Amino acid sequence: MATTLWDTTGSDVVKALLAERRAAGALASGLALTLVAVVDERRVQEADQAATIAAAAHPCRLVMVVRHSITADSRLDAEVQIGGRLGSTEAIVMRMHGRLGLHAESVVLPLLAPDAPVVTWWHGAPPDEIATDALGVLANRRVTDSALAPDPLASLNRRASDFVPGDTDLAWTRCTPWRSLLASAMDGVEGDPVSASVSAEAANPSAVLLAGWLTSRLGVTTSSDTSGGPGITAAEIVMRRSDGSEFVIGIDRPDGASATLRRGGEEPRVLPLPRRELGDLLAEELRRMDPDPVYAEALTRYTDIPIDSTPRSRVLLWRDPALTDP
Repeated sequence: MATTLWDTTGSDVVKALLAERRAAGALASGLALTLVAVVDERRVQEADQAATIAAAAHPCRLVMVVRHSITADSRLDAEVQIGGRLGSTEAIVMRMHGRLGLHAESVVLPLLAPDAPVVTWWHGAPPDEIATDALGVLANRRVTDSALAPDPLASLNRRASDFVPGDTDLAWTRCTPWRSLLASAMDGVEGDPVSASVSAEAANPSAVLLAGWLTSRLGVTTSSDTSGGPGITAAEIVMRRSDGSEFVIGIDRPDGASATLRRGGEEPRVLPLPRRELGDLLAEELRRMDPDPVYAEALTRYTDIPIDSTPRSRVLLWRDPALTDP
């Protein structure tokens, strides 16, 4: 079931959503959150597919905001659907032309699910300052993806300088399986960490966050090596036992699909460690609505920016792109 509205208003979108909910009945109940997705036109299909996967695990109301050029005439086109191609969720896709895109929150606010947390996800280059986007200020959690920035590592530095509890990045989410496997491999090993290393393709934000995590957790310097990829290809931890001998834990994943775990003198084991799809990454981030202090520590270790000194909440900073110096 879907309703398409051309050159419409925010009030008509709300009415269309209520009409679709009445028609869908029980399908539209039990929403866990509102997911506000900010995407470019060329990434709408990717966001659709990711939201479908995430909504299967976390029933939500999806509000997708597609901003077009602010120099065009202001116009709002919308599609409202429940139980359509995005699965058993409520979805509103809004294409905002002209300066309406600068005030997207005026249309989005009446569409938020009542008494449910709000997650804003930018599928594209992250904003330089989240506080300048009202869609980020109104959210409980904010999900960016530094891997999509023109300079991923510079984007991580901006995320650190702009950090507020509740922020996260899909570059961090991508290294979750590596962190889980390394942590479990260290269980039962007695000794002190001596060194750690991470190998990945150049300028990979997940690799530097993994290195920051190892440094913060183990208290040792983590070296970074460049490999041919894809993504992270290896990680290693060297431990020193009480008798002076070394115990090495290593993970090698040269093909982006399966990994070989090396643990001391044990026989190497081959384990599945595939690169995950965008929808799986998004679904993982929607599991928690509380701040992620471990991500904050890893980001601090990489950037050397003291996140503890950043503000605890956001206040909207209005900036008109048309008046900004080039």
